[in-house]
This record gives sequence, C-alpha cells and structure tokens, in this order.
Amino acid sequence: MICSDMSESIHAYLDGELDLSRSLEIEHHLKDCPACSRVYAEQKSLRSAIARSSLHHEAPDRLRRDVHTALRQAAGSESPSRRRWDWRVLWAPLGLTALALLVVLAIVTRPSAESRLSEEIVSAHIRSLMPGHLMDIPSSDQHTVKPWFNGRLDFSPPVKDLASAGFPLVGARLDYVSGRTVAAVVYQRRKHVINLFIWPARNRGGPTDKTLSRDGYHLMFWSQDGMSYCAVSDINLAELDQFVLLLRGPE
Repeated sequence: MICSDMSESIHAYLDGELDLSRSLEIEHHLKDCPACSRVYAEQKSLRSAIARSSLHHEAPDRLRRDVHTALRQAAGSESPSRRRWDWRVLWAPLGLTALALLVVLAIVTRPSAESRLSEEIVSAHIRSLMPGHLMDIPSSDQHTVKPWFNGRLDFSPPVKDLASAGFPLVGARLDYVSGRTVAAVVYQRRKHVINLFIWPARNRGGPTDKTLSRDGYHLMFWSQDGMSYCAVSDINLAELDQFVLLLRGPE
C-alpha cells in the first residue's frame, strides 16, 4: 500500500466500511508510516471532538424578535416592484434556517454507538456465512484454536469447548468490528452457526449485559474479566441464552 491509497481509504477505514483484508492492509501501513499515522490520529480526534460537542445552539429570544421585526420592516417599507426583487434576500435567512434544521435533525437521528455496533456485528456474522469466510482455522480443539490467535491479536481471547453441552467448537477467524480487529470463535448448534466476537473491554462505546434482535438475528452482549463479548446467531433466544450461560460459567 502507498500513501495515496491510504488517503483515499482513511474515512472508509474509520467508518468500518472496509473488508477484513483491506482493513488489515491499512493497519500494517499505519504501523510503518508515521505520516499516515498522524493523519489517522488527527481524523480520529476530529471525529471524537465532533461527537462530543453540541452543534445545536438556541437563538436568544431577543435576537429572534429583532430578526422577525427586521424582516417585517423590509417587506413593508419597499415599493411593490422593489419588494419582488427583495424576496430573494428575505428567503436567504429561511434557507439557512432550513439547512441548520436539517443538520440538527441528522445529528439527533444519528444511530447510537450501541446501534452501530450491533449493525456491524450482524453484518460481520452474515458476511461470515458466505462460502469460505467462516473460519481461518477449522478445528474442534480449544488447545489448537486458542494458540492460533497468538501474534495475530494484541490480546488473548478465551476459548472453551462446549461440545458436551451441544455447542461444539468448529474453529475461529479474525474479524473487524468497531474500528479494531477482534477474535471470532465459531460454534455450532445443530446446523446453526454461532459467532462469538471477543475484544478488550472499554469503559464506554458498547452495551453490557444486553440482549438485542436485529434482522432476524439475536445478539447477547456482556463483559467479563476485562473482555467484551457478543454472541450472535439465528437460533432461538433460549438456546443462545443457554450458550452464553455456559460460556460465562458460575458467577
């Protein structure tokens, strides 16, 4: 990858819109290129600042009255011929107001972090069901799957064998969710796939101990021992809850 390619892809990378292989290319480039790393850090900081700040400010009542008075005076003090031309001037503030309202509406209706994360995970789950995308390492042996992540992630995801309970381990892969590479441990329930996504827990940015449904799939989120988890599948909710309870073990 060259820097010009990076500049064209940086926003899609920040938005989590790239596939896994492209995202990994960018991650490797960022590690080796200080200039692109600075651009990435600046863009990320700018997005965080925009997300934190309030972009809506109410006009003071006195200013509203003054503007309305000025508009009425401008409309009533000119001759009819001149007034026809001045409607363009009078419409300009209304156009700016409409634009401002659209911006505020877009911000108010912007999906929450929880909604975006859920959407990304469902998309990753659906993508994994395509031929050849489910596993990077097919194995039912937890002592084979867990070491496979060494050197591929900056954390060590736990891997459990639940075959005796009817949820056999079938393999694992790397995936990309919420702006970072995550572990995806793959289980089965009869002919159904369960993807277990694992990444280091953060203080904010995702749901904890929450069950959601989206597009026919169930998602169960929780945090435990410094890790965030999401199990997603189209199996019924009772079975997915049983799977999660087995993974969590005794509290």
